[in-house]
Amino acid sequence: MIWILFALGAALSWGLYGPSLHKGQTILGSPMKSLLCVGVAYFLIGVLYPVITLASQGQFKGFPTNGVIWATVGGGLGALGAIFIILAFKNGGLPTYVMPLVFGGAPVVNVIFSMLLHPPEKAPNPLLYVGFLLVGAGAAMALYFKPA
Repeated sequence: MIWILFALGAALSWGLYGPSLHKGQTILGSPMKSLLCVGVAYFLIGVLYPVITLASQGQFKGFPTNGVIWATVGGGLGALGAIFIILAFKNGGLPTYVMPLVFGGAPVVNVIFSMLLHPPEKAPNPLLYVGFLLVGAGAAMALYFKPA
């Protein structure tokens, strides 16, 4: 059940991501400077850490092409998401507006795309679609009732 701790770590990290990115972008005065800092962090954490770990475990070999393609597409989508968030901030969005839309919409997109990649054996429970509506309602409420 340690995966729950890692999932909570991701929620904490990504929950702090938007406000931290917005603060840095505001101080730097440029969305591209902010994106460059994101890229440096991705390189340090997303490139150096696995290179060191894989090399130390003797696993720096055997990268199936299909896996490389899918993982690279996933990384590209993550980076593209960072660009979209930065541009949302650049164009007047604030973390209290932008991030509920991002984190409300992402799970719905995730479930739909996952069901396309791995079709369920039987029809999903209709409450899934109620959940989709509740996500939208929850994001709308978070936006409407956010602190002034």
